Amino acid sequence: MNLTTDQPLTDDEFARLSGFLDAIDLNAMNIEMLDGYFSALICGPDLVPPSEYLPQIWGEDFAFESDEQAAEITGLLMRHWNTIATELRRTLNTPNVYLPVLLEGEDGVASGNDWAHGFMRGVGTRPASWSELLHDEDHGGPMIPIMMLHYEHDSDPRMRPPPIPPEKREEILQTMIAGLTHIYRYFEPHRRALAAMPERFPQRRDSPKVGRNEPCPCGSGRKYKHCCLANGPTLH
Repeated sequence: MNLTTDQPLTDDEFARLSGFLDAIDLNAMNIEMLDGYFSALICGPDLVPPSEYLPQIWGEDFAFESDEQAAEITGLLMRHWNTIATELRRTLNTPNVYLPVLLEGEDGVASGNDWAHGFMRGVGTRPASWSELLHDEDHGGPMIPIMMLHYEHDSDPRMRPPPIPPEKREEILQTMIAGLTHIYRYFEPHRRALAAMPERFPQRRDSPKVGRNEPCPCGSGRKYKHCCLANGPTLH
C-alpha cells in the first residue's frame, strides 16, 4: 500500500482505525476526537510536528505490537489527515465544507462533544497562536459552537452553556461545520507566510539528533527512518 496516497479511507479501513483506537484504553482518542484534533491542527497557524501530536492520540505509554501494525495505522492516519487537509484546502476557492466525523449515540443522536474535545486539544498545542482568533470580535464567532460543545458537560457549572435541546444541537452542529471553513481561511495567511520562510526549522538543536535506526521520538515504536523521518512531510 502506498502510505502517501491522498485516497480517502474505505469503510473497512475506517472501521479498522476506529477499532484500533477504541481497543487501546481510556487515554486514547476515539475516531471522532481524532477527527476534531486533526482538523484543529490543519486549520491552525502553526506547523505541529508528528513527534509532538501523535503521542497525544494514543497516550504516552502506548507501544505498537509490531512494525507491521505501526506501518498500517500510521498509513491510515496519514490518509485521513490528507483527506481533511484536501477538503479544507478546497474551501479557499470553492463553496466547500469538510463534513466531520460525528458518532451517533444509542439514541441515534450525534452530540459532537468528542469532536469538540479533540478540536480544543489541537488548539491547546499552540494556545498563544490561537488566542488571536479567540479574541477577535469580528472573526472569532466560529469558535463559539465548538466551545459550547466542549464545555457542555464541564465539571465547573460556570463553564457550561445553557442546556442544549435536540433541535438546538443540530443547529449548533451545522454552524460548527460551516464555521470550520472560516477558521481555516482565517489562518491561511499565517500558514502561507510560514511556508514561505527560507528556514522553516531552526538549525540549532535543543535535544540530541535522532539516528535513522533509533526509535522514533513520536512513540510509535518504529525506527525513525520508517516513521516521522519518511512520512512527516506528507502530513502537512
